[in-house]
Amino acid sequence: MRFVLNSLAVVAGDWLLEHSDEIWLRRYGHRIEEKLFPKSQESRLAVAETIGQDGWKLLTNLFDPAAPAWLREIPAVDGLRRIWIQNYRSEDGQVHWREQPDIPPAALFINSPYDHEARYGKKYSTRWTGYKVHLTETCEQDQPHLIVHVATTPAPTSDVVMTEVIQADLQQAQMPPRQHLLDAGYINADVLADAESRFGIEIISPAHPDVKWQANTDQGIDASQFVIDWERKQAICPQGQTSVSWTPTFDTRQHEVIKIRFSTKDCQRCPALTRCTSSKSRAPRRLLSVRPQHQYEALKTARKAQATKKFSRQYALRSGIEATISQGVRAFGLRRSRYIGLAKTHLQHIGIAAAINLVRVVAWLDGDELAPTRVSAFQRLYAAA
Repeated sequence: MRFVLNSLAVVAGDWLLEHSDEIWLRRYGHRIEEKLFPKSQESRLAVAETIGQDGWKLLTNLFDPAAPAWLREIPAVDGLRRIWIQNYRSEDGQVHWREQPDIPPAALFINSPYDHEARYGKKYSTRWTGYKVHLTETCEQDQPHLIVHVATTPAPTSDVVMTEVIQADLQQAQMPPRQHLLDAGYINADVLADAESRFGIEIISPAHPDVKWQANTDQGIDASQFVIDWERKQAICPQGQTSVSWTPTFDTRQHEVIKIRFSTKDCQRCPALTRCTSSKSRAPRRLLSVRPQHQYEALKTARKAQATKKFSRQYALRSGIEATISQGVRAFGLRRSRYIGLAKTHLQHIGIAAAINLVRVVAWLDGDELAPTRVSAFQRLYAAA
């Protein structure tokens, strides 16, 4: 609201004076700060709906046939219209604040009147409005570590959907890595199963653990203890019983899964029943939910590999990318977009990556050695002992 009022004041001051209320000066004349809003949810909602009513009144005047048509072409006016539609609904002349689930998803929700492509992002305790950058760099120990790929996405875009995009871009540029060291957020069973067959790339990454209680309880019977016969479409439990049904379906996240059920009769007389299922029904039985064969085996192999010392040595190289992000943020302003829009922000990210590469090449030519990963004094004490 404040943004559109300031924009109209510059290009249509006389019109705005005629179609605005003097009380708006107190509400929108100053910079908006969180500390100026009330604390209680009810009072905040009342303020939000007051602002909504003001904006609706202004939009009504702007879109009145008697108003100059060019006013509706002002970007700030279009922004006000779109933001009011997503945040408010009008009933019997009253404007009401929209609540979940009556608002657009994060990928479509406009969070800034200044940049309509910026989106709200959250990762752990960090929250921001804008974009997300994905960096890929080389990690040979005897060569400078250079950034070879930069991807910029809206903030809500999950990391895992970018893995295939990045690998396809690297292959198209004829630079596919033999091994790709990835943060756990960039993988799932699909990625693990498809990367090598599609791109010839071996993924080195911590696999997501089995979160079911059987895998995290002493003596629990988890899915890895069952023998899966993919050709016969059945499973055999550790007690030697064979499943009675095999149903391909989708889970709540629309991932392909296979539901494998065992006989109620077999399970009820099994001495290991309480270590296998926690079902409280009168006729408990084990239900397995597994991914299709190529995904199941890829995930199982990755979980087994990450428990080895070889994996730890390989994956330790990935820590360098954290230093790259830190260098980009601290020395090159990577987290501050100088431009509006995804395309221009991506161009900025490419420029920063190129600058980092130049700095690193010069340092390497000067004979500077790579800085070691920082280790705390406490860690060094135990390492020495």
